[in-house]
Amino acid sequence: MLDLTGRRGIITGASSGLGLAMANVLAEAGAEVYALSRTGGVKEGEPPAPLNVIHRKADVCDYQGMEALVKEIGEGGLDFLINNAGATVKCRAEKFADEDFERIMKTNVSSVFKLSCLCYPYLKASPHVGRIINIASMAAHLGFNQVVPYCTSKGAVAAMTRGLAVEWANDNITVNSISPGWFPSEMSRKVMDEERKAQILGRMPVHKFGDPRDIGAMALFLVSDGALYVTGQDFAVDGGALAYGF
Repeated sequence: MLDLTGRRGIITGASSGLGLAMANVLAEAGAEVYALSRTGGVKEGEPPAPLNVIHRKADVCDYQGMEALVKEIGEGGLDFLINNAGATVKCRAEKFADEDFERIMKTNVSSVFKLSCLCYPYLKASPHVGRIINIASMAAHLGFNQVVPYCTSKGAVAAMTRGLAVEWANDNITVNSISPGWFPSEMSRKVMDEERKAQILGRMPVHKFGDPRDIGAMALFLVSDGALYVTGQDFAVDGGALAYGF
């Protein structure tokens, strides 16, 4: 059920962290994965990728460039798209620069919509049912201090996921999202000092950070034949953080 042999897909933001982990897990299951990033390769210190992870340099906000790349990849068949690329800035809301807000929205929201639409005709033609997975966040469900634009963007991603799932339900495409909890990543390090780290670990019942491959395992399920009847859903992989009461 979890064998992806013969399937091809795209993952954005895949030079490190969660994106690279998802690419590696899916490739180990047999998929041919196009790992897109601004660096076009694996960042220093990251584990090596399997041979069927093909790294390509790309900027998700360059729509003309993305259109050409999607056409190139899609002509060989396309079975899944994982919109993982994201951006954030740590700053109080009243001091937030307009250009930072706009960059976050373009990277986290507009590019997700644009790339999904660019991939649509190829995913619709997939013999395996086309899959789109959007990487949302706990910030789609909870408020976080000093990252309000990021929270706003991820709430939009969750809403977009539901809308596309309904609109494309009869077009051979499922659309779901994953909301990661706290994992070691370049983005989380930008907003995490020691005080915030302690607060984060205290806010989840398992009191530890996740392994990026845990996100890969969820992505593997959503791309596999086990998820043919699953669409319009958000899956929290967060060590129980969203469920944690007081």
